[in-house]
Amino acid sequence: MPSRGGGGSTQPAVVVVAVAQPARRRTTRRRRAIMPVKSSASFRMTALPMLLTAQLLAAAVLALTLVWVLHFRGGVSWKPTSQSLFVYTAHPLFMVIGFIICTGEAVMAYRIVLGPTAAKKAVHLLLHLVALAFVAVGLYAAFKFHHDNGLPDIRSLHSWLGIATISLYALQLFILLLISQWLVAFVYFVFPGAVMTMRADYAPWHIFFGLAIFLMAICTAETGLAKFVSASIVYPSEVFVINFTGIAILMFGVVVILAVILPSRY
Repeated sequence: MPSRGGGGSTQPAVVVVAVAQPARRRTTRRRRAIMPVKSSASFRMTALPMLLTAQLLAAAVLALTLVWVLHFRGGVSWKPTSQSLFVYTAHPLFMVIGFIICTGEAVMAYRIVLGPTAAKKAVHLLLHLVALAFVAVGLYAAFKFHHDNGLPDIRSLHSWLGIATISLYALQLFILLLISQWLVAFVYFVFPGAVMTMRADYAPWHIFFGLAIFLMAICTAETGLAKFVSASIVYPSEVFVINFTGIAILMFGVVVILAVILPSRY
């Protein structure tokens, strides 16, 4: 039989158990606090299917736009004796090619181009420059049409979104050139160790503003197509072509965004 002294010796054991219980609680709390980090891998797919889908949708957008402009609108003409509507049709054609297709391809350039980072950057920048050239021609066509017909400029929501998107697009491109060339060279000459930090800090903001401007371009295109639908339509089937073009543009924008956020494991 245990004596009173032995019974007293069991008291530290009780103390040990009492101390062990908070330790388990702390471990449980730590396990509950550590949540699994969610990443793009949780989509259970890679960017490759979305990249292929985006190319098909880009071809569909271009085909529908060409059918609408060439078949229903009579094409594009820059002759002084041509009708002003032929000049105005250049606006949606060049805007869709530049703002939607070229910009979308530029956004996906880092996922499409297989090669060194320098090649991806070159293709990304080249597509943005081509897009800006198409946008400049499309903007000129819109202002020329308004000037020839005595119409006021920049009154609709479509024109407000368009001017804002073009301004931000040009500013983003200028900052990209500044960061990649002149400013980087200057900082590297003065502070050689700060170049990588500066690029790393700017990269997420460049991606964010690039996607935001691309979404603004999608909204601008949709409001522009809505203006054509509300205007006088010669052929009833033209409405269906315009609506399908708007749906294809929206789907292209969604797929481009999804292709960017998915992991690029081929």
